[in-house]
Amino acid sequence: MTTASASTLAALANAGTPNGTPAIDNLAINTIRTLSMDAVQAADSGHPGTPMALAPVAYELWQSVLRFDPAQPKWPNRDRFVLSNGHAGMLLYSLLHLSGVQRLDHDGHPTGELAVPLEDITRFRQLGSLCPGHPESHLTTGVETTTGPLGQGLATSVGMAMAAQWLGAHYNRPGYPLFDFRAYSICGDGCMMEGISGEAASLAGHLGLSNLCWIYDFNRITIEGSTDLAYNDDVATRFMGYGWNVLRVSDANDLPQLARAYESAQRTTDRPTLIVVVSHIGYGSPKKQDTSAAHGEPLGEEEIRVTKRGYGWPEDAKFLVPDGVRERFQEKLGARGAAASAEWGAMFDAYAKAYPGLAQEVTTLLARGLPEGWDKELTPYPADAKGNASRNTSGQVLNKIAKSVPWMIGGSADLAPSTKTLLTFDGAGSFQKDSFGGRNLHFGIREHAMAAIINGLTLSGLRAYGAGFLIFSDYARGGIRLGAIMEIPALHIFTHDSIYVGEDGPTHQPIEQLVGLRSIPGMHVFRPCDANEVIACWREVMTLTHHASAMICTRQNLPTLDRTVYGSESGCAQGAYILSDAENGEPEVILIGSGSEVHLCLAAKEILAAESIKVRVVSIPCTGIFEEQDESYRAKVLPSSVRARVTCEASSTFGWDRYAGLDGECVGMTTFGASAPAKDVAAHFGFTPQRVAEAARKSLARVRGGAR
Repeated sequence: MTTASASTLAALANAGTPNGTPAIDNLAINTIRTLSMDAVQAADSGHPGTPMALAPVAYELWQSVLRFDPAQPKWPNRDRFVLSNGHAGMLLYSLLHLSGVQRLDHDGHPTGELAVPLEDITRFRQLGSLCPGHPESHLTTGVETTTGPLGQGLATSVGMAMAAQWLGAHYNRPGYPLFDFRAYSICGDGCMMEGISGEAASLAGHLGLSNLCWIYDFNRITIEGSTDLAYNDDVATRFMGYGWNVLRVSDANDLPQLARAYESAQRTTDRPTLIVVVSHIGYGSPKKQDTSAAHGEPLGEEEIRVTKRGYGWPEDAKFLVPDGVRERFQEKLGARGAAASAEWGAMFDAYAKAYPGLAQEVTTLLARGLPEGWDKELTPYPADAKGNASRNTSGQVLNKIAKSVPWMIGGSADLAPSTKTLLTFDGAGSFQKDSFGGRNLHFGIREHAMAAIINGLTLSGLRAYGAGFLIFSDYARGGIRLGAIMEIPALHIFTHDSIYVGEDGPTHQPIEQLVGLRSIPGMHVFRPCDANEVIACWREVMTLTHHASAMICTRQNLPTLDRTVYGSESGCAQGAYILSDAENGEPEVILIGSGSEVHLCLAAKEILAAESIKVRVVSIPCTGIFEEQDESYRAKVLPSSVRARVTCEASSTFGWDRYAGLDGECVGMTTFGASAPAKDVAAHFGFTPQRVAEAARKSLARVRGGAR
């Protein structure tokens, strides 16, 4: 690490100033470039070309346009910057370092440290560095969302832009424009090729999100080489068809041309904007294609020296930040951001006096809190042998909660009538162009974008949910996984949860999806067995602040259990609980079920009781929460001394052996389903009380005989 003298600054600043760019700005741009190439070289891993090419594009955006206060990086009305092509992470890390962004702790409190110290840049992609290989929002302050899979950042930025519109519609008052932030995202050809970007762009154009701007790095290069190998879309025309304002900047180094494009985007009030920026990977000048600056490998020491020589840079200097560069960021971005955040803070203080109730809502939602009495309408369901589908009771509970939580917003991928996720209370309305106050979102048949948009909404403070059939969680999985990585309370509601879908057949009958969702770290998956477990699971979902979650519901009716006979549904708070115990609490066999199959276990217990077999039935609505309990509680529910066990779920048996044990049996699916009425499918695959009872006898015989 080197610091340049004033004389060195002058020499460097005068080197290669294209299109009349002020010397100090050219110096800052080249600092971003050299930090990026040095960091990638030191790591012997990464992508130097894109940060080098896009340095002027990002610099002009941050310095002249972005409303962002480095000293208050989470102030609520800041503009959001998303680097969708996350492999160019060094571009963002350089900006965060040079602008002096302050680090916040896990709870959002300032630490007095830099978000990205220069030392962490020198340790790019190394264990413990605040500069991981792709930007991670839960690790590095100033990173608005985790990006890695291409296109995810674009779709997430749509959610952020939607959140700004919704927050403004709900909380802005005359003289108090609390929320009018904009979302900017830089992307590349890879992002444009991914289907999720098309889904998200189509929806953004439909909604007319004028506070959204994507900056497309048109460099015609991907990892395999020229995009001519696989891609020749007319992106500009495609986006015009989506209803976007499309602009073109012919030279990524031309700051005045970039400034005019950004100004045009800000003046556009009826549609989102795409800025197509022509660049060449490596240096940034369309006059030179630096093919050595490949996407996925360092330049090499000799190439770095040659490149630095072209910048007029000291060839052997490493991680050099010349005098005046950090000051330049403070002079423009820092000063503008500080003034904007201070003005917002003063405005909010006045707003709180004029509208105390609304101000309290804003404060609570930004803290991921809940209003007092949010669950006051959640009254127990009476016992009912016929019962109801858990999708129906979940929809009822959702409406009661959303009515009490004004910032709860969500919708489905064109399946609201089936998922029962439409908010129907007075004033709920629909979120549409020129009507951004509605709380029902209509994603269209765009599951992948839906999940990422939910992340963007949640990152902006809203309690957001997306819904669909469980089988289509496969389409949404990329966004679901990123929500879990980011430790945000994004919620996904999935219905039609098993082979009981019936006639639709194997393509629509989920088998491995529950296993897949449960396997995601930081993801809590709830599968309630009756109406009162639905309530209890929703209570857990709503109190999550750093976990993503999924609510899994049935299409078919489930009996509502008599809780004076069976264990309390409050046991859902521990993930699993004893629903029905053996006499004296000393079972010979334990039947373990989730969701609809809990009722098979209860019926099997009656069969076995007639044979004088002592049975405990355990309901396990959330394996993730159960695994978080201390050993004493888990041993109380599933004592190791009881080795005869049966698990039952109309889904893949994969993973259930952890509860069945070596002597147990798993009743579940090991194949895909079949097309037939639900009752016939269930009987065909052995989801009957008799089959569960038979499995219990087999396990018990194995234990008693000592055979394994």
